[in-house]
Amino acid sequence: MAFYSGHSRSKDSGQLALILMAFGVVAWIVAALIGPIVSAAVSRQREYLADASGAEITRFPDGLASALDKLKQYGRPMRRASSSMAHMYISDPVKPSVAERLFSTHPPLDKRIARLNEMGSKF
Repeated sequence: MAFYSGHSRSKDSGQLALILMAFGVVAWIVAALIGPIVSAAVSRQREYLADASGAEITRFPDGLASALDKLKQYGRPMRRASSSMAHMYISDPVKPSVAERLFSTHPPLDKRIARLNEMGSKF
């Protein structure tokens, strides 16, 4: 800890400072990569919780599942998308990649519908 005071003339304190600085930079880079993934995972869990709360409040999870199914039917990804029309899309019309799903803040509608249908059998 002598590198904080500046009174030490030891060469070891300079090396320790460099090691700690390198560790800090690596930790910062890892946190910058992991942070958004964790945030997206928490957001997806909140979506599931919102679905479960809505099912409990309405006592009609099948209706909520039906509404999500209708959204899924209208929001299906395209098989082929013309790159010349890309500027007209609000969101990417092709199926999301693994990385896009990892950073997605909303869970796939299929999983949400399956959970609501599972809840429907309990009511």
